[in-house]
Amino acid sequence: MGAAAGPGFRLSRVGRRLVTVGLTAVLATSLSACVQSQRGEDSGQTMVFGAPGAPALFDPFYASDGETFRVTRQMMEGLVGFESGGVEVEPELATDWTSSEDGTKWTFQLREGVKFHDGTDFNAEAVCANFERWYNQTGTGQSSALSYYWIETFGGFAGGDEPSLFSSCEASDPTTAVINLTRATSKFPAALGLDSFSMQSPTAMKEYEADKVVAKGSGFEYSEYARKHPTGTGPFQFDSYDQNNQSVVLRRNDDYWGDKANLDRLIFKVISDESVRKQELLSGGIDGYDFPNPADLDSLRQQDFNVQVREPFNVLYLGMSQKNNPALRKLKVRKALAYAVNRENLVNANLPDGAEVANLFYPSSVDGYTEDVAKYSYDPEKAKRLLNEAGHSDLTIEFWWPTQVTRPYMPDPRGIFNSLAGDMRKAGINVEPVSKPWNGGYISDANKGDAEVFLLGWTGDYNSPDNFIGTFFGSTENQFYTKPAPWGEELANRLDAADKEPDPTKRERMYTEINRDLKSKYLPAVPLSHSPPAIVTAPHVKGLVTSPLTAEQFASVSIEK
Repeated sequence: MGAAAGPGFRLSRVGRRLVTVGLTAVLATSLSACVQSQRGEDSGQTMVFGAPGAPALFDPFYASDGETFRVTRQMMEGLVGFESGGVEVEPELATDWTSSEDGTKWTFQLREGVKFHDGTDFNAEAVCANFERWYNQTGTGQSSALSYYWIETFGGFAGGDEPSLFSSCEASDPTTAVINLTRATSKFPAALGLDSFSMQSPTAMKEYEADKVVAKGSGFEYSEYARKHPTGTGPFQFDSYDQNNQSVVLRRNDDYWGDKANLDRLIFKVISDESVRKQELLSGGIDGYDFPNPADLDSLRQQDFNVQVREPFNVLYLGMSQKNNPALRKLKVRKALAYAVNRENLVNANLPDGAEVANLFYPSSVDGYTEDVAKYSYDPEKAKRLLNEAGHSDLTIEFWWPTQVTRPYMPDPRGIFNSLAGDMRKAGINVEPVSKPWNGGYISDANKGDAEVFLLGWTGDYNSPDNFIGTFFGSTENQFYTKPAPWGEELANRLDAADKEPDPTKRERMYTEINRDLKSKYLPAVPLSHSPPAIVTAPHVKGLVTSPLTAEQFASVSIEK
């Protein structure tokens, strides 16, 4: 590639730009050559998709990142799934299910004639083997870095100090699996559609020692199963992973129980730089990519590329920690901040088309949503009056924003920060900016409550209030409040009670009441916006159905050239 410039060598602004463009072009050319080689001379229906990041592994149970799930969901299926293009639960490997009146016993009728990619049968024994594997994790496997979604959904493990939502699994007959829980939960059955709870072959997991994970430095060394032999029931199966060329190759599962995939091969090419992904699409090196820059959408459309904007199923919020700044423990101060920010302007000026101002901490499609809550329109004068009444007319806050990241709900962190910080200053608030890399202190410090006022958000995993507000506010100490906020325990207890309520009508009413109080009585954060992320494909790509969960399936895709 050539020698790097030494410490005494400085480039002009134009020179830096030319070097950057040159490197981008070289990289794009190199990527195109690699991809064309992978396509082969006669590879039939092959799609190459530009992924923004590399998968961490191919065992979804130990994963929590979207790029791993982007790959594994093509190979693996759960007992339940989500409707195409939507968020409602629908049958997948289970055809039907019922629960006991108290919500603790769930009986799943399983699809017949399904086989894992290794030829072994999918049946009730396989379902129970998966649940028992998850529940019986030991040592390193119990760390939140590995078993994140199990801990978030089910709690503890067998023999552990923390209680578990899971009690046992029974294989009544080959097509009937019974899952016993220790209590009712609003999470069921939707949580079983999470990629981490995909059904995997017990035979393959045993043969390739799936649970053999070793901590190594700040990361982990995964098993042969997780690296080379992931085995599910889905329409694609694992072929290879070239770490040097950063590409994952999947091939069609010709023995799939349902409609066969149209593609012979599906290749995920890792291209971390969004501008390089765009170049690759324009040059024909890839057939599509995720999270295009909102500023590029019109030009891509004008060049006949298919830009699909997903329905928003996320939220961006302005968090307010009550740990280090005593002023933020006062409700009038938090309300003043809510009145100080111009959310309409933020949506219009800084977010992509289709974004909307958030009324609650989740979209209107989720149970418990209500318009009957306190509204905070932009009113800097009212913000000043509230601060004066609270004794903080000269309020100073640290306002944190992340660098080295974009998120579906936060495509331009710097621009969003600048917009909101400007609003706050107009209300007489002294803003001290603090920026940190997303994975270089921002997330960890924010989660500890060290960020006074900060930008964060969430993309929903499934359609449940608990997946949003239960995740945000469901513990007595979190990023918003610590022991100086005694109502934090009250809110956490109310969320716990709502999650445990087996009656859906009563449970929805409980969430509605919690949402009202979140906006008036508590206000630990200000919901800002719901933002729709886009995905773009070449004109010859047909049949891709977008998902509000950013959980696209590629089996329906075909290439028409």
